[in-house]
Amino acid sequence: MTDAAEPVEDARGLLCPLPVIRLGARMRSVAPGTTVCLLADDPAAEDDVRLWAKSHGHAFLGVERDGGFLAIRVRCRD
Repeated sequence: MTDAAEPVEDARGLLCPLPVIRLGARMRSVAPGTTVCLLADDPAAEDDVRLWAKSHGHAFLGVERDGGFLAIRVRCRD
């Protein structure tokens, strides 16, 4: 589900807006072009991250569902 070199932010167990806040903090710490994987089980996370990424100029790459959680990938803007 995740690449060993890919930064992962685990926000499982957290509800809106905390997954997006945690993703935002992680995105500020990575190099441009880096893909970050957010793990979340909040059903609102997919839409929240999609909107957040668009408003901040990041690329929303997609979502994988694995049982009870989502793996959401976002590429940091260049």
